[in-house]
Amino acid sequence: MSREELQKEQVEIPEILPLLPVRDIVVFSYMILPLFVGREGSLQAINEAMASNRLIFLATQKRASDEDPSADDIYRVGTVAMIMKTLRLPDGRVKILVQGLTKGVIREFIRVGAGYRVRVEKVVEPEVKEISIEVEALMRNVKENSEKILNLKGMASPDVMAILDAVHEPGRLADLVASNMKLRIEEAQMVLEIFDPVERLRKVNELLHRELEVSTMQAKIQSQAKEEMSKTQRDYFLREQLRAIKHELGETDERAEEINELREKIAKAKMPPEVEKEALKQLNRLEMMHPDAAEASIVRTYLDWMVELPWSYSTKDRLNIAKVKKVLDEDHYNLEKVKERILEYLGVRKIKRHMKGPILCFVGPPGVGKTSLGRSIARALGRKFTRISLGGVRDEAEIRGHRRTYIGALPGRIIQGIKQAGSNNPVFMLDEIDKVGTDFRGDPSAALLEVLDPEQNHAFSDHYLNVPFDLSKVMFITTANLIDPILPALKDRMEIIEIPGYSNEEKLRIAQQFLIPRQLKENGITEKDLVISEEAILQIISHYTRESGVRNLEREIAAICRKVARKKAEGYRGLTRVTRANLHKFLGVPKYLPEQEQEENEVGVATGLAWTPHGGEVLYVEATVMKGKGNLTITGHLGDVMKESAHAALSYARSRAARWGIDENFYAEKDVHVHVPAGAIPKDGPSAGVTMTTAIVSALTGIPVRKDVAMTGEITLRGRVLPVGGLKEKALAALRAKIHTVIIPERNKKDLEEIPKHIRKKLKFVYAKHMDEILEIALVEGAKAKRETPVEEAVGKRRHGARVVTPAAPPA
Repeated sequence: MSREELQKEQVEIPEILPLLPVRDIVVFSYMILPLFVGREGSLQAINEAMASNRLIFLATQKRASDEDPSADDIYRVGTVAMIMKTLRLPDGRVKILVQGLTKGVIREFIRVGAGYRVRVEKVVEPEVKEISIEVEALMRNVKENSEKILNLKGMASPDVMAILDAVHEPGRLADLVASNMKLRIEEAQMVLEIFDPVERLRKVNELLHRELEVSTMQAKIQSQAKEEMSKTQRDYFLREQLRAIKHELGETDERAEEINELREKIAKAKMPPEVEKEALKQLNRLEMMHPDAAEASIVRTYLDWMVELPWSYSTKDRLNIAKVKKVLDEDHYNLEKVKERILEYLGVRKIKRHMKGPILCFVGPPGVGKTSLGRSIARALGRKFTRISLGGVRDEAEIRGHRRTYIGALPGRIIQGIKQAGSNNPVFMLDEIDKVGTDFRGDPSAALLEVLDPEQNHAFSDHYLNVPFDLSKVMFITTANLIDPILPALKDRMEIIEIPGYSNEEKLRIAQQFLIPRQLKENGITEKDLVISEEAILQIISHYTRESGVRNLEREIAAICRKVARKKAEGYRGLTRVTRANLHKFLGVPKYLPEQEQEENEVGVATGLAWTPHGGEVLYVEATVMKGKGNLTITGHLGDVMKESAHAALSYARSRAARWGIDENFYAEKDVHVHVPAGAIPKDGPSAGVTMTTAIVSALTGIPVRKDVAMTGEITLRGRVLPVGGLKEKALAALRAKIHTVIIPERNKKDLEEIPKHIRKKLKFVYAKHMDEILEIALVEGAKAKRETPVEEAVGKRRHGARVVTPAAPPA
């Protein structure tokens, strides 16, 4: 029974109707649609409607997930509908066909069993008596936009267009269009709740405009996708046809040719048997794949890496030891320990053909030539050279590579370096190994454990290759500025060779033999344009640079060369002589001033020697005594270790008070202040212990310290002098300060071999086991110490059964 028939028969709509809550849809008037009903309350409402006049009230739930919605969960405005057909399904649900009749507003909810009845007030919409021009235009716009959307979606048909054209009422047109648009529940309900037909049509027109834009964009995307798909299919068919044509003509298939070429390359690479087996396996996979498959390019790239690696190619070593020594001497001045180690390796290599490559680690301050030394070693041996920088590397995959499952996967930098070198026995430099980092992607230092272990690296496995590669023939050289940050297990695998800083004389020779000729060449001038005197070079070294290496020295020489090159470019053709007197015209005022010498012997001022990354330094440790309550004040930006040395020095001075004629109760009446000048510069380390002790004892006794004596060493509470490091740099610092007597711990005697002979000849080294020996030498003669045995020593001797006859000095 149609709505028109119902109207003709004047079907009355009861005031109370059973409620059917619907989900995911808003039902409009004139709308016919099927519904599946399964909830208990909904089945109850249908049974009640079928038992009376078939009328039911359809209202939309606010949330589709609610299985048992309450009154607050249901929109108030809905549609009175008639159930036209029912069909009971085997699973217990009921399928009904309903037709919307008219709008209604729920005024009251009446709970009945599992469902609701509702008191409904029928909505009487205002009648549009006359269609104005504006409303006519609005209706046409809605019809045209609807037609466009249907065309874009391919759903337009003469029947549908006829239905649209047959509607002449604004409200009915709005309901018809809204019911067929894919609106959100909130938007559809908003349209339903607009009772004015014209206003409802305006709202539908707005929503229609948005839907048209979305449909246009959707159609454009589908069109592009279809074009791409069509192009891909077309290319495939054309390629297959071309292959068939070439086959008929007897021409070679490109794909077969590529596979055969790869097979030949695998054979020529002379891979180990297990590696060749894996390569052929991957080649067979590639042969079975379609050339346009995504994995085909991955396998092809993998095979390219496999065939380009030097599995069996090695360069021939230059085993003439004399020639190798000559090449090393040409490239680097001094560095005898490193050169000797390389020549030893060659000697063994000459006798024993098959040996594992050494793992060397050059440790030294910046600018001493660690990196360039690796290149020089490769040139001397006649090997390929490759270098990677590990500074800032934080990803383990940088060393071991990525798995092939990742997009853009590559082998690690070790395998990349081997491929770049083109041989399996290059000199491989791992620069800045002490600056390797670590984060959530793993620890690269741990990945290097296998690389830098001669017992393991013969079968190094890269994640990308997934087959072992022999690294045992590679000569690995690592460099570092500091040894402490290196992983202990990694440090254990390497042979540490320390490269100390250069003396001023060594820097002078390096500048004359290497730096000046190189900078003359790089700046386009010759020895006829510029001459730098020895005095000027030494002035640059001492007043314009402060470093262990020669990098900044070369920069200053380059600055002079640039100024001379500019003069030459401006037309000057004469010789420019750079001397100590005119050096400031080229480099400006001196950047560093050397420490002033002590003018006279002073009480409470001792000369110490310190090591810095830039070389050795002279430290003047000052101590003063004043009235107070036994406090010790330490200043000069000192670290914790140096502060502890000061406390140990004061404790030793108190324990030796009787020996040196110091009032044993001084600590209760006087304060001691220890200061190390250059207070803005951080200082730390135990090697200033003996210097602090000397300064404190001098201040307490009033005996001056000799100005021509410098000292270094760690002190214990018992007065023992322990060994320290950086002896060469400290000796050079003493020489620069014109101090020729240096007191060092006796256990450092062995380290004097590292100091060049010409420096050792200029210095007098005094070896000390005990602090008392240092005080005897460092304090000015004539001010004799009191030789009294401390009470503690006498008590100690009595405990061991010794009879104290006369006071005696403690053993040195």
